[in-house]
Amino acid sequence: MDYMMLLILGLFISVIGIVNIKGNISTVHSYNRRKITEGDVPKYGKAVGTGMLIIGVSLIVSYFATFWCETVTAFIEIPAIVVGLGFILYAQIKYNHGIF
Repeated sequence: MDYMMLLILGLFISVIGIVNIKGNISTVHSYNRRKITEGDVPKYGKAVGTGMLIIGVSLIVSYFATFWCETVTAFIEIPAIVVGLGFILYAQIKYNHGIF
C-alpha cells in the first residue's frame, strides 16, 4: 500500500501516452508544439506518446515489483525514464526544431 502512488501515476502517464500516440497532442504544452506542421503531428504524437508510455508502464511494473523486492524499483524506473525522455527529446528536436 505504500507504493500506491506509483500505480496511480503510472496509469495516468500511460493513458496520456496512448492519447498522444493516437494523434491528439493537446496534452503537450503549446510552446512545445507551435512549430510542428500538420503533416508531422501524427509522427510527433507517436514519438512523444511512446516515451510517455514507456515511463508510465515502468512505473506500473515498479509498483508490482515492490511486492517482490523494493530495491529493484530503481533498476526498472531509471533506465525507462532515460529511454522515455530520449524519445520525447528526439521528437522535440526533430519535429519542433528545438526544445522550445
